[in-house]
Amino acid sequence: MTKITGFDTYDVRFPTSRTLAGSDAMNPAPDYSAAYVVIRTDAPDPALAGHGFAFTIGPGNDVQLAAIRLLEPFLAGRDLDEVLADLGGLGRRLVSDSPLHWLGPSCGVVHMATGAVLNACWDLAARRAGQPLWLLLARMSPEELAGLVDFRYLADALTPDEAVELLERGAAGREDRIAALRRDGYPAYSTGPGWLGYSDQQLAALCAEAVADGFGQVKIKVGAALADDKRRCAIAREALGEEAGLAIDANQVWDVPTAIGWITELASFRPAWVEEPTAPFDILGTAAIRRGIRPVPVATGEHVANPVMFKQLLQAGALDIMQIDACRVAGVNENIANLLLAAKFGVPVCPHAGGVGLCEIVQHLSMFDYVALAGTTEGRQIEWIDHLHEHFAAPAVVTGGRYRAPGTPGASTEIRPESLAEFAYPSGPAWRGGKI
Repeated sequence: MTKITGFDTYDVRFPTSRTLAGSDAMNPAPDYSAAYVVIRTDAPDPALAGHGFAFTIGPGNDVQLAAIRLLEPFLAGRDLDEVLADLGGLGRRLVSDSPLHWLGPSCGVVHMATGAVLNACWDLAARRAGQPLWLLLARMSPEELAGLVDFRYLADALTPDEAVELLERGAAGREDRIAALRRDGYPAYSTGPGWLGYSDQQLAALCAEAVADGFGQVKIKVGAALADDKRRCAIAREALGEEAGLAIDANQVWDVPTAIGWITELASFRPAWVEEPTAPFDILGTAAIRRGIRPVPVATGEHVANPVMFKQLLQAGALDIMQIDACRVAGVNENIANLLLAAKFGVPVCPHAGGVGLCEIVQHLSMFDYVALAGTTEGRQIEWIDHLHEHFAAPAVVTGGRYRAPGTPGASTEIRPESLAEFAYPSGPAWRGGKI
């Protein structure tokens, strides 16, 4: 009998503020960081462990780690087979039935900690099964997948029977799509050119490079100053040409009237979408913005805390594109709920991946969605940022503007030991003035 022995945790921070990679109107100089957890077992093979993390931008990473450690007693000492046989039940207990629920509920630091732990459990399950996570999920039965979802608070929009029906429909042609995914990959778009702190010259050069690399869409940050946004959108549009898409991302910086006016001023650049035009929890405000800026599409979701919020956004007709985040909600379980809601309402999913490790894990969710639920990549693409991947044992790979399907068992969440040591905060060489 294999048991879970406990958690190892690490405060890992990458000094991206030194190059302004990741800069936007709300966060001008972030340090991309991971509150990282490894779930250890007493198996003879030390590789039988689960890796997960919550993404932060530096300050507060220690607080996030403290929340992760609070969850250790719920798993330490338990039989591994029993835990992995009921990850739906584990998710419900951690989200709703533990005393820590009071500190949320279903949002904030504790909810993100739950996501880190559940994602680590899924990494462990996929490793033990010898499969990449997307394939493990894609080959589960509709009933097994629906059993992972907590339908409490969702049943007015999505019932368990409807979820099973959607998954049964998605199962048709599944093996053909697995083969197509392995052959062709999954569409990507690039955010790398568009960080707000980059110069006009960097923006133009990186947009041209993205097109040359096969990306059909680039996203740039907006929202600090309208005149600057007009200039930068014009530069990006010229560098991209008329065929490539240009998405814009405000990172929640506007209120509703400002968003409508500002986006109207930028509409001539034909945005593929405007992302996070206002506070993610303002459901009705987001719906008002969508009505006020048509035909510019609205995309949001990276800071949406749980499936209930996504349910309300969909019910209110507030978004055109759902942007799930692998680490904001309570892990794989809640993101399966989000994908099911999107399928029910006929809304495409284009995940957020602008952060360390987010490309690595969220690719599995999109690929599962394509193979077992949505059945198409039409109007769907995963964000790509071309930095920090070298720190992962099985990094995400994009070629020709497409994600390559992972083949390594697990969720692609393992950070290399050398990187854990180099970027440990505050003691690692990267934070003592050492070479980066």
